[in-house]
Amino acid sequence: MHPYVFVLDAHGTPLQPCPPARARKLLAKGRAVVHRHTPFVIRLKDRLASRSQVDGVELGIDPGSRHTGIMVFTSRSGERRGRFGLRLDHRGTRIRQKMEQRSSYRRSRRFRNLRYRAPRFSNRARRKGWLPPSLGHRVVTTLSWVERMTRWAPVHAAHVEENLFDTHVLSEGRALSGREYQQGTLRGYEIREYLLHVWDRRCAYCGGRGVPLAVEHIRPRSRGGSDRPDNLTIACEPCNQAKGASRVEDFLRNRPRLLKRILSGLKPSLRDAAAVQSVRRALLREVARRVPASTATGGRTRWNRARTGVAKSHTLDALVVGEVDTVTEVVSRVLAAGCTGRGTHCRTRSDRYGFPRLLLPRRKRFFGFTTGDLVRAVIPRGANVGTHVGRVAVRTTGRFSLRSEHAFVGSVSHHRVRLLQRADGYSYSWEPEARGA
Repeated sequence: MHPYVFVLDAHGTPLQPCPPARARKLLAKGRAVVHRHTPFVIRLKDRLASRSQVDGVELGIDPGSRHTGIMVFTSRSGERRGRFGLRLDHRGTRIRQKMEQRSSYRRSRRFRNLRYRAPRFSNRARRKGWLPPSLGHRVVTTLSWVERMTRWAPVHAAHVEENLFDTHVLSEGRALSGREYQQGTLRGYEIREYLLHVWDRRCAYCGGRGVPLAVEHIRPRSRGGSDRPDNLTIACEPCNQAKGASRVEDFLRNRPRLLKRILSGLKPSLRDAAAVQSVRRALLREVARRVPASTATGGRTRWNRARTGVAKSHTLDALVVGEVDTVTEVVSRVLAAGCTGRGTHCRTRSDRYGFPRLLLPRRKRFFGFTTGDLVRAVIPRGANVGTHVGRVAVRTTGRFSLRSEHAFVGSVSHHRVRLLQRADGYSYSWEPEARGA
């Protein structure tokens, strides 16, 4: 089914989301106006929340290192129906690179022959619960969208997946004790979920996706291989049978590049798992301050996904977080929101040697538009004739460039551009939801 449309009453109070067909009828009759373009939100002019029946919705959150899935759904007697899906693309890697670049600049200045400057390292303090910018960014952006959802929909509960990656166990391979953990219903799901996350749900040997994958020993146990996670990978059944108990060097003798990649993955980086592990408590604490929240492990999510028969994606994982019996409806498309930021304070562009080569204007808004605004451009003639909707890049000359979902249009007069939505630090695109079990 298509994603639902968020609805507000005359005073801006959220009402129950409605199907797109219902929203079109309300707009055609003049009973509603467009409140926001992406995600699409309408506001009724003749309805109040006090005179309406509002059943409420719930939020499912699947936090990750690079992507976070958020699903708005209705729940009744263990039956869930997906209404709106959002995949939030973080830019923590980009922030980390910028922080490392700034650190290298500062380090180089310390060794330059400059005038003396008093040290300032003693007056720096970090508050309790401080997170590095690359990690705190994941918490802030996720909370920002949780607050947006609570403004647009009557959210009365949230379910957060708590990824309990024990990095010490993953790196050392120590056996865990505990009868319930060893023999419980969710036995084996945690380590399998970790391997699927590391290997991107692809067969390590042929790169196949969308096929049944099994846990495979890179070095067979008959040849001294261990059960540690750095000796495990994911392989499809044909590759698993073809390799058997042979050495990986013999199995991939004719594929040296793949062999090098497999051997380099014997000790994979735990950076993603550590990032999720570091922010999980802060994220849960902040979400619980805004809406009643409950948690569930990633193994429980994997188990729910297998029972309900839904496919693997960040948004569908958010749909099956926690206690769920059946999933009767899922959305056909999800909104991908990429974190782009709100520009930069730097007003110059440098060349490869660090010398300024371009000066940028001091202000960002020209002719009422800012780079990143969502606009509609109607071009009557020329090579780009037609109506284009996308993000605009402004110029001081008044000739803007526009990038839509399907094309790039350059040199558009600002007289042809109409504003749809102000830039909010995100880029939006619609993507099909994963299909199949």
